[in-house]
Amino acid sequence: MIVKEAIYHLPKSNFAYAYDKTTLHLRIRTKKNDIEEVWLKIGDPYEWESGGLDGGNLNGSDAKGWSGSVEISMQKELSTDYFDYWFCEYKPLKKRSRYAFILKNSTEKILFGEKRIEELTGNESDEEKLSNISNFFSFPYLNAKDVLDVPEWAKNTIWYQIFPERFCNGKESISPKNVKEWGENPTHDNFMGGDLYGIYEKLDYLEELGITGIYLCPIFMGNTNHKYDTIDYYKIDPHFGDEVIFKKLVEKAHQKGIKIMLDAVFNHVGDEFTLWKDVVKNGSASKYADWFVINKFPLFDLDGSKNYETFANVKEMPKLNLENKDCRKYILDVATYWIKEFDIDGWRLDVCNEIDHKFWREFREEVKSIKQEFYILGEIWHDSLPWLMGDQFDAVMNYPISDAIINFLTSKKLDAKRFEAEINKAIVAYPKNITEVNFNLLDSHDTARVLTVLKDDKRKLKLALLLLFFQSGSPCIYYGTEIGMNGDKYSGCEENRKCMIWDDANQDKELFNFLKILIKIRKDYKEFQDVFIEWKLDEDKNILVMKKETVFLIINLDEILNKTLKVNTYTSNDRIQNLINGIVYSTEEISLEAQEFLLLKNINL
Repeated sequence: MIVKEAIYHLPKSNFAYAYDKTTLHLRIRTKKNDIEEVWLKIGDPYEWESGGLDGGNLNGSDAKGWSGSVEISMQKELSTDYFDYWFCEYKPLKKRSRYAFILKNSTEKILFGEKRIEELTGNESDEEKLSNISNFFSFPYLNAKDVLDVPEWAKNTIWYQIFPERFCNGKESISPKNVKEWGENPTHDNFMGGDLYGIYEKLDYLEELGITGIYLCPIFMGNTNHKYDTIDYYKIDPHFGDEVIFKKLVEKAHQKGIKIMLDAVFNHVGDEFTLWKDVVKNGSASKYADWFVINKFPLFDLDGSKNYETFANVKEMPKLNLENKDCRKYILDVATYWIKEFDIDGWRLDVCNEIDHKFWREFREEVKSIKQEFYILGEIWHDSLPWLMGDQFDAVMNYPISDAIINFLTSKKLDAKRFEAEINKAIVAYPKNITEVNFNLLDSHDTARVLTVLKDDKRKLKLALLLLFFQSGSPCIYYGTEIGMNGDKYSGCEENRKCMIWDDANQDKELFNFLKILIKIRKDYKEFQDVFIEWKLDEDKNILVMKKETVFLIINLDEILNKTLKVNTYTSNDRIQNLINGIVYSTEEISLEAQEFLLLKNINL
């Protein structure tokens, strides 16, 4: 019997959406290994041999012979722990679609509709069930405006995240008076003097590595080294530089084919923000009192407890009330100002899930009206589908991918089945358009550095980078990863934000060159942009194979034993090239060390 409770589909979601102006993508979930075949019955609801639908009979109760429908075989897209996912695409000739799913296994055949499940028995009653579109799902019209329109350039951008205060000190004269010596132990409140001049100087370095996008943590005026406590949204922090050097930075980056994305801290401000200071001074009489989320006045009780909302519990970061129309307009003006005046290419939206959806819809309309190919990236650590249906963000920081890779590489034994399930969950979580431009990362200013998490095992770091680059979307490197920087992150420890190492003698050049090669491979071979991965686990040999078209990755999962294998076991091609070192193999055996990998591509004779 088919396990009907496991079947799931939802229109206008990651299960049914407009991929482009002519194409629908449709997906259905079933219990793992329960269904053998799935067919999509779909068509124009207004085409019938007799009778049909009209304005007063949208369920077609008198319609006979649905001539506008077709049946399309759905392919098993992928599997997770408990479910299989089936996928197909359909191009509705007249934009309108009604549809249902026909599911079959060795014992049963059913029609899965919007209202109920019908048994299909092979007799005359089946035709009535297959034509009763009152039980069919509806995609009323494929409107071009509803297509998930994301920036094409983001599909293969190689991002590099910079924490400006710790990257490079290019102009010592603007450093804070209490600046520490470069490389001193980082703390929550000390300063090292990194600035925009330093980033400008190192653009050649980033170009050599192959970077095509820079994500800058906040550069606006703030009291702290991290600048997430904005004082003035229209002024660059004077310890970083000014608008002149920033404009030069953007222009030079663009000349090198590098996009610039700024951090947008629109959920809260710092306690030195001018309008907040007015509220502190004048209380409820301040004309800006409703610009903030204040529970009651006075702002502080006698015991010192606060009566206003903040970021987390940080009293120095009062939360903006973006439901106030004036506050809303102010922030939207900020967002568009930096695009119009400095030609930035993206905003990374800090704590964006605590701001209402209506604001983000307005935000998208505003920024896209100025620069259609602008990239809108949300900082959300959990499932983010409500923000990713084309009317708000283009992408989110894809922490589920980083969690999957890190958990895979830090487990006692590399658990390939678990890893496959977690990666596949991330793939089906969103429409394909989103997955193609999602922001994939291993670490950031908010986490321990990946090398520390991997216990300083650079062999595993290389594999982590390779697994990151194997995913569809835009991979991001946190500054210093390319030269082997480590650093922990926990309460009272900010080693993950330590100064970039510029002394050649202390940089891991071999790791730098490995990543440089990996970035070039990623750019050269379009296969890496493909969303879906074909998985094969050879449990006897403990070998995992991940394949995308003609490119495949082989990993020896064993912690101790080397493995000897013939690479043409995993492909029908006689000639295979190692993309890392260029070596071409045919039928010879290759020794693969414990937890080592090969990145290979089929090549023509």
